Amino acid sequence: MIDLHTHSTASDGIYSPEDLVKKAKDHNIKVLALTDHDTIDGLKEAKKACDEAGITFIPGTELNIEWPTGEFHLLGLGLKKISPDLQQILTELQEGRDGRNREIIQKMRDAGYDVSLEEIQAANRTKCLGRPHFAAYMVEKKIVKTRQMAFDKYLGKHCPWYVDRVGADLNRAIEAIKCSGGIPVMAHPLSIYVSWGKIRGVMEDLKARGIVGLEAYHPGARTSECQRLEELARDLGFIVTAGSDYHGEAVRTDRRIGHTCGGYKIDDRFYFEELMPALKDSAEEYGIEDNYDFWN
Repeated sequence: MIDLHTHSTASDGIYSPEDLVKKAKDHNIKVLALTDHDTIDGLKEAKKACDEAGITFIPGTELNIEWPTGEFHLLGLGLKKISPDLQQILTELQEGRDGRNREIIQKMRDAGYDVSLEEIQAANRTKCLGRPHFAAYMVEKKIVKTRQMAFDKYLGKHCPWYVDRVGADLNRAIEAIKCSGGIPVMAHPLSIYVSWGKIRGVMEDLKARGIVGLEAYHPGARTSECQRLEELARDLGFIVTAGSDYHGEAVRTDRRIGHTCGGYKIDDRFYFEELMPALKDSAEEYGIEDNYDFWN
């Protein structure tokens, strides 16, 4: 069993990178990718823990991309180094995230709540604050009963405390990931809110731009939809990946490490037959030794 999409406290997960690896070990995960939002801060800790646990580690990140509809996230899987442009993208996204957080704080204060960004930062072990941290704070302060209610009433799109996120340019992000020895994979493709009638044309364009893989299997989609995405990916020449998008049980009770849509265990083929060969090809194309690893 493997997992190619997980999160830690380096972004909005509830487990530290080390504890996430322990969780993976307890669930017999053999290959684990850490893909925190807009950061690589947890990778060295996770790599060390995976080495000690005998787990194959896939260093990654999940970048927010500028897109006109829905939400576009781009996974960078198998990073071997961090190119200057990828580092700059991460810095820009973090600066944008910080500005967004301050705008949310101001909206909360305007609504009569005595809250500060420093207070929420102090309660979390991450420099990468996001809406899930605000939602947890709102539950703790009894502003809402549940995290989901925080999103439904205040933090979700079109809600009073919602602020748009800064996104990276797609073409630039694709090239930055490739120059870092990684594979650009579109995360949870249905989140961009494109109809099935139009999605093929969109995916053809993304393939032409340089995206290599589609995360066809994700717990946020129905199994039949995931199978349909895999068929489309095969037809267009993408590799196919699968992930749990695991943040911890307290965040999403329906997501389990090592499992994807329909609660199915993530099959080893998504690494050994899909991602691993693509990583070897990418390393050769960009002149990076396949066994190069700066995380040690």
